[in-house]
Amino acid sequence: METIIIIVFVLGYLGIAFEHSVKVDKLIPALVMMAVLWALIGIDHMTVYEVNAQARELEPTHIDEILLHHLGKTAEIIVFLLGAMTIVEIIDYFDGFSTIKAFIKTKKKRSLLWIFSILAFILSAIIDNLTATIVLITILQKLVKDKDLRLWFAGIIIIAANAGGAWSPIGDVTTTMLWIANKVTAPSLIEHVFVPSILCFVVPTFVASRMKIFAGNVEVDENEEGSGSKFASRMFYLGLAGIISVPVFKMVTHLPPYMGMMLALAVVATFAELYSNTKISISHVDGESEAAAHHSPVHNALSKIELPSILFFLGILLAVAALESLGMLFQFADVLNESMPMLGTESMGEHVSDLTVMLLGAGSAVIDNVPLVAASIGMFAAGPDDPVWHFIAFSAGTGGSMLIIGSAAGVVAMGMEKINFVWFLKKISWLALLGFLSGSIGFILIRNLILNA
Repeated sequence: METIIIIVFVLGYLGIAFEHSVKVDKLIPALVMMAVLWALIGIDHMTVYEVNAQARELEPTHIDEILLHHLGKTAEIIVFLLGAMTIVEIIDYFDGFSTIKAFIKTKKKRSLLWIFSILAFILSAIIDNLTATIVLITILQKLVKDKDLRLWFAGIIIIAANAGGAWSPIGDVTTTMLWIANKVTAPSLIEHVFVPSILCFVVPTFVASRMKIFAGNVEVDENEEGSGSKFASRMFYLGLAGIISVPVFKMVTHLPPYMGMMLALAVVATFAELYSNTKISISHVDGESEAAAHHSPVHNALSKIELPSILFFLGILLAVAALESLGMLFQFADVLNESMPMLGTESMGEHVSDLTVMLLGAGSAVIDNVPLVAASIGMFAAGPDDPVWHFIAFSAGTGGSMLIIGSAAGVVAMGMEKINFVWFLKKISWLALLGFLSGSIGFILIRNLILNA
């Protein structure tokens, strides 16, 4: 039965990795894999064996109990993401992201490159790398008319956005997963990953800025119309403040992050309803409330949430949980570590090679980083804030930049600018690799300094 389970998991992974080739959305293989894996477990055993993370022993647990446990952990991530996505959509409802365009005054290509790169790095740490990429490429399309030049800008934005998402607990789905799973805390994650993430985007940006393509000026349309809402800037800053407050809420109350995100959403939604001058009506009671709800910014934001992404997270996280429940991930981790060169740190009684984690980052360029990080959470028994989790957060978050299909930011940029896979591989991948290696070396040096202090 274990062989069949592994085959189903591998086929599901391949379906996710090659979604662009088979023309099937990755949520479909994720959901099929989840359902089939748990069905096989249910058919084979009346009880399923759960791994004791401390003793690394298998303990019998009734299948519905462990499934409910993993569903609860998965729901924490999904509810958190729903809140963050809704806040971002509310900001967009008021055209709040047009506030960013007001800060861009220069016409120099080299200066614009650094501005967009820095904005991608900062914004992705707050509103996540996917949203930051969408916002900045939308602005880029209004500022830069040259298609070829825009592709180069988009490539650097992808690298910077993924680097920015790696050091923030709310900047990338994978770091959010590690944070909610109590593998990392926000202060320690920032301490260990912030500087490597800076290296990861500064080095490629500096190299690219010396290229001929970024010499000279661009033509900027000075008569571009501004936002149509007088509350654009106010909602932009309010939304960002709400999202930033979530880690603070967790540190003060010690409650799960999704509770803080729900509170932030409630505050932002309240102001949104007041500014829109409509009735607060999310549920439809009668004809009048239904008409009002269609003009409600909250209702509008909820209708635009990417449910396919939510279903993908549900499928992949519960699929990985099935393997974790059978102890397979711990077994695979032991085999992987034994076969790798003895490079890395010995901490919390758990040796994980640096090369292992870097290969995980490189793998995220081919296979979605969400299932990779979900698997790593079940593979390694290192304690909270162990350096291995910080390195995983960095590697999985930035390694995907090496291929256009390796990250959500890359995929959305590919769609918005029709970026060719081969073009990206030839022009941008080596820059992303340079940034990844620079950041990895920086991380190892900083980690060793902290451990030896």
